[in-house]
Amino acid sequence: MMIYIFICFFCGIWVFSSNRKHLLVTLLSLEFIVLMLYIILYNYLNSFNFELFFSMVFLTFSVCEGALGLSILVSMIRSYGNDYFNTYSMLQC
Repeated sequence: MMIYIFICFFCGIWVFSSNRKHLLVTLLSLEFIVLMLYIILYNYLNSFNFELFFSMVFLTFSVCEGALGLSILVSMIRSYGNDYFNTYSMLQC
């Protein structure tokens, strides 16, 4: 079971590190990595019969991270009209 979780985790890292054109694909791969980390953390804490309070804190921070990424995506789409990395110019700042 754990080998499949690690394979999913490394697939998420592979998608994140590959050269993608859209910001949405990058944000989805980050959320997938966080979800796999949550599953690994839950299994680890559950196997030693520890309290699952830390997993709730981790889940809260991951939701805040997802909301921040979504707000950045919405603001970039409103200002540029799409989510292609090619249209963003750092020289316009």
